[in-house]
Amino acid sequence: MSPVPSVRAVLLDGDRLVLFRRTVPGRELYWSAPGGHVEPEDASLEHTLHRELLEELGATVTAVTPLTTLSCPREGGVKLQHVYGCRLVSMDLALRSGPEFSDPAKGLYEVVRLPLDPAEITAINLIPPELGDYLATTVTRLPALIGSV
Repeated sequence: MSPVPSVRAVLLDGDRLVLFRRTVPGRELYWSAPGGHVEPEDASLEHTLHRELLEELGATVTAVTPLTTLSCPREGGVKLQHVYGCRLVSMDLALRSGPEFSDPAKGLYEVVRLPLDPAEITAINLIPPELGDYLATTVTRLPALIGSV
């Protein structure tokens, strides 16, 4: 059975890309884009995106734009990562919810904003690496690819 598909948000806050800087006990430091697994109750991939952004960032977004679908080889098959671009409307970290924020074993989810510069993307350990490769080649074009507010 193939892994459950996920969505990832390429989230712009003005001219910055919003990512998580992840510090997990026993793992090398890495970065990730907000998002997560599609749940059975999700009506669509875009619904999953909005749900995950609210859970992980207390965020609402606009200009949701499908960008790409990445095929990420993993144990047990290929995981599909549906990547959406969007623009931040509001964020309230006090609204975060979910086990990743209450279980210390899940580590820290520090919100960081990076400039839209390929060198910034290639300098970090972005997981999944397929997303890092995609962003390294498209990050400067994101404002044009993602609709306006």
